[in-house]
Amino acid sequence: MKILLIEDNEIIVKGLKYALEKDGYQVMVANNLKMAQDYLKKEELNLVILDLTLPDGNGFTFYEKFIKANNLATIILTAKDEEDDIVYGLNMGAEDYLTKPFSTKELLARINKIFLRQKRNSIIKVKDISFDLEKMVVKRDEEIIELTALELKLLQLLFLNLNKVVTRSAILDTIWDITGNDVDNHTITVYFKRIREKLGTDIIKTIKGIGYRIDNE
Repeated sequence: MKILLIEDNEIIVKGLKYALEKDGYQVMVANNLKMAQDYLKKEELNLVILDLTLPDGNGFTFYEKFIKANNLATIILTAKDEEDDIVYGLNMGAEDYLTKPFSTKELLARINKIFLRQKRNSIIKVKDISFDLEKMVVKRDEEIIELTALELKLLQLLFLNLNKVVTRSAILDTIWDITGNDVDNHTITVYFKRIREKLGTDIIKTIKGIGYRIDNE
C-alpha cells in the first residue's frame, strides 16, 4: 500500500515515516504542495495524509483541486482544531480528520480501518480457505468454519495484511478495541492455536518474537 504524506514538520515526518514503513506501508513524503502534486501525477497511491498549513498553499484548496478528483482516501492531519474546520474537512470528502498533537497508534488504527473498508467487499482465498470480508464468513472449500467474533476479527486482520507480518502489538490493540480487555502474549498464542485448529489448514505462519503472517500462494 502506498501512502503520500504531505507534511512540512520534519520531526513529524521522521516519526510517521518510520512507523508507517515498520507497519509495511510504502511512504512518499512531500513537504510542500508542488511536490505533492508531482506525486499525485506519477504514483498509484492508496491514501493521502494531508496537513492543512503548508509553505506554498492551503490544504483545503489543494484537496478540492487535486486530491478529490483522484478519488483518493485522505486523512487530514493538522493543528487546526476548530470545530468549523473539522466539519468542513469531513463534509468536503476527507475520510478522517485528526488534530495535532496526535497518537501515532491512533493514526495507524484509523489507516487500517480505511483500508479495511476499501477491501471489505472482496473475498480473499488462500489455499482452501476463503474469507468473505463483507459477510464475515470463513470457509474451507465450501464448508463454513465456525469462529467466534474475536477469532474472526483476528483472522480478518491477517487476511487484510497478506504477505505482511501483523505484530503482536497490533494484535493486542485489536483485542483491546473489541473486548476492552488487556491480554498477554500467552493469550494471543492460545487464540491463534484455536484458530489454526478450526481452519484445519496451516496457512498462518508464526514469526517468532514478532507476530503472525498469512502468505498468498
